[in-house]
Amino acid sequence: MVPPFPSDDGLFGPNSVTWRVHAHPSMLIGGMRALIIQSLHPLAMAGVAQHSDYRTRGIYRLQRTIRYVLTVTYGDSASAVAAGALVRAVHRRIRGVDPVTGRTYTADDPDTLLWVHCVEVHSFAAAYRAYGGPLSNADRDRYFAESVESAALVGVPRDRVPTSAAEMRAYFEKMRPSLCLSQAALDAIRFVVAPPIVGQPLPVAASLRLASIAGVGLIPHHLRALAGIERPWVKDVVARATIGAALLPLALALELPMAERANIARLRRAAAAHPFASLEPHSMASASSPSHQ
Repeated sequence: MVPPFPSDDGLFGPNSVTWRVHAHPSMLIGGMRALIIQSLHPLAMAGVAQHSDYRTRGIYRLQRTIRYVLTVTYGDSASAVAAGALVRAVHRRIRGVDPVTGRTYTADDPDTLLWVHCVEVHSFAAAYRAYGGPLSNADRDRYFAESVESAALVGVPRDRVPTSAAEMRAYFEKMRPSLCLSQAALDAIRFVVAPPIVGQPLPVAASLRLASIAGVGLIPHHLRALAGIERPWVKDVVARATIGAALLPLALALELPMAERANIARLRRAAAAHPFASLEPHSMASASSPSHQ
């Protein structure tokens, strides 16, 4: 019998900033931002380009990522550990040669995993600040410090994870010279910026497009220039003005929460009923990207 709630408070608990930030649908905007920035790392992008089916099953991949984050955030400790172990098992099988740098890559490389992790949590925080609730500088630092737990689940050494906004800035500045726009990255960015709408209900398709526009609006200008997605500032203004209403149908379709504290109980029940590690092994075999998709 499935328990109504996880057996413990998991990795973070009710007093964490993580529970608050991850209970808002702005997470979707942060996810779009993260996918674009992550693609600029050539080794991370090579793994996605050569092993992921995101082009044909984009919504499915998005739903799986949501399920993973849901389990790690609101599931009990055992479920979070099992989710991380399953992702690590998949990552161990993903390897190849990056055509841009000529270097070999593996999805379980700590350097690549650290990049994916840092971009992801930084994007979630940025989206929450823009479209969610207030997030003080101290709470943002707490959120980054709490994220050490989720990074460790997939194999990132704890002592390498930035635990404050200042450390995040230093990390991204160090990584900046290694970023580039490959053809594979350009293809992925175009997919995220203009996600296909064929086969999707119109409200979901429209909301997904707007969430992508909002995500682009949160990317630093130097990275927008590198990614080739610079645009007039008025688009950012329009997205800010309309994103709240447009996110509603997409959030419902993807089972995202539409409030914070009021929905945490529902999210915990969902994490108990459908933990990520309960996915079928054959469906995990193609979950190739280092971002747990």
